[in-house]
Amino acid sequence: MPSEKQIVDAFEKVAAEMPGFMAASLVDTESGMTLGLKSLRPDFDLAAASAYNSEMVKQKLKIMKALNLRTHLEDMLLTLGDQIHVIKLVGTSTFIYLAVDRSRCNLAIVRNVLAKHVGAFS
Repeated sequence: MPSEKQIVDAFEKVAAEMPGFMAASLVDTESGMTLGLKSLRPDFDLAAASAYNSEMVKQKLKIMKALNLRTHLEDMLLTLGDQIHVIKLVGTSTFIYLAVDRSRCNLAIVRNVLAKHVGAFS
């Protein structure tokens, strides 16, 4: 598990490469606790968003189990009118939660940049 400083440094790199970057956090799936974060928007409560998103991940995993799906969850995409939110699972116990401005970025860029840096969060 990377240190909080390593997590923040990795998010600095992600932010530098991603136009429209708003905020990102590494979250413990079970507890919803934020392990490290980077935000360019002081009005965006990243700790609360991370905790609520951990509930979504846990519910999706329960659904997959109930349906007896023999696969794994890679990511979840949420599109808002002006934002893209991505939840990217990292291992079995953490996920990256990322929010970008939809007018300045697209899903292809988000996935490309996350794929490039996801190893730093393992």
